[in-house]
Amino acid sequence: MAATETAAMGSATAQPGWSSRTAFVLAAIGAAVGLGNVWRFPTLAGESGGGAFVIFYVACVVLIGLPLILSEVMIGRAGNTDAVGSIRKISELSGSNPRWKYFGVIGVVAAFLILSFYSVVAGWVVYYIGVMGADLVANLGNGDLFGGALQAETTAQVQGRMGALFENVELLITMHLIFMGITLWVVSRGVTEGIEKAATYLMPTFFVLLIGITIYGGIVGDMGEALRFMFSPDFSKLTPQVMNTALGQAFFSLSLGVAGLITYGSYVSRDTPLGTTSGMIAFADTAVALIAGLMIFPIVFAVGLDPAAGPTLVFQSLPIAFQQMPAGSVVGFLFFVLIFFAALTSSISLLEVPTAWGIGEMGWSRRTSSLVFGGGAFVVGIACLLSLNVWSDFKPLAFWPIFEDLAIMDALDGFTGKVMLPLGALLTSIFVGWIADRKLVRAESGLGSSMFGVWRFLIAWLCPIAVTLILVFGLFPGLIG
Repeated sequence: MAATETAAMGSATAQPGWSSRTAFVLAAIGAAVGLGNVWRFPTLAGESGGGAFVIFYVACVVLIGLPLILSEVMIGRAGNTDAVGSIRKISELSGSNPRWKYFGVIGVVAAFLILSFYSVVAGWVVYYIGVMGADLVANLGNGDLFGGALQAETTAQVQGRMGALFENVELLITMHLIFMGITLWVVSRGVTEGIEKAATYLMPTFFVLLIGITIYGGIVGDMGEALRFMFSPDFSKLTPQVMNTALGQAFFSLSLGVAGLITYGSYVSRDTPLGTTSGMIAFADTAVALIAGLMIFPIVFAVGLDPAAGPTLVFQSLPIAFQQMPAGSVVGFLFFVLIFFAALTSSISLLEVPTAWGIGEMGWSRRTSSLVFGGGAFVVGIACLLSLNVWSDFKPLAFWPIFEDLAIMDALDGFTGKVMLPLGALLTSIFVGWIADRKLVRAESGLGSSMFGVWRFLIAWLCPIAVTLILVFGLFPGLIG
């Protein structure tokens, strides 16, 4: 029996699925769009000089990110089960070593670890929603709807809120618990009733808020300066370090290497064109990152803040900007709600990866699997948030020079980002480009002859080289200065 026929038979097995192509696209965009777009991209663009970084980032998405998106979704649909099972099935159909399944394990473990500290960061967002919401209610009570945010506080007090939060262990755990609890509740309800419904409601609302706040920021802020900063490239700033950062951000932003799109791809119907659908995912994710920059930088420039403020840009600098803006209390509240939606759709996909593994490989029920991995990530997350205060001196990877000064949370972030994600993506590109049966791959991709040739070249040659660079330069930063 031909490999493609066998794959089609494998796809006919009982497996939950999306109710429509639109549902899959919204869920996949939600998986890709997260804190990496709304928080990390503007931060890195600001630190890396703007325009040259942005242009190189977009090129990386098109030439590297898009081929990997299609590869992951294709693996999932062809295998029609969890990430590990899908890779094993394609290996068997291709007559290759079934041990290739272990690169799926890398993705499952990475998703679990990232979820643990991702939920802690998202807990900060929950905290700021509460702060901005209470301030908005107070302003409404005073009839001051168009007033700035946090008017009762000094700039130093606004800026000091982050440090005070980090010192409050009970509050950090509570915010972490709230966010993880919502994520767990959605995933435990299943693909159609949980993940799909969440994406169907959250993503349109997210886009409305994103566009609305961007328009407002363009009116009251300095959109001209923001446009110049983001799209007037100074290629003298495009150093090897900046290029590697842009490549890594394209990779991180699209949630590649954590088996999320493999898992979501296993729920895709046979009549969904994977090529155009993957393009829609990449386009939407990149558009969100660019619009997020145009949402944040006009406000930053209007009040004279530093665009290169780094990770403090969202949680310390922008609250100061909202304090000085007309209707800052309204905009500040909606801004953090927007970030919450982005974080939630991504955390759902992160938890779904190990949950699907527990269902497919261990035979657990969805509720049991989601509770085991959601609860486990919550416990690991507590260790992460304790590293912000009482365990700040504990360096779990002190034996590894590039991680030797990092506490638990930063060490997990660094290890998953610099090692696990690039390694997972590298093995994905090698597996699809060189190991998987060519006829099976072509049939599943749904691409025409010319486009298949281009994609095959990118996934077999360019992607492995580019991802290897991310891996090598991440582990040995001294090589690029």
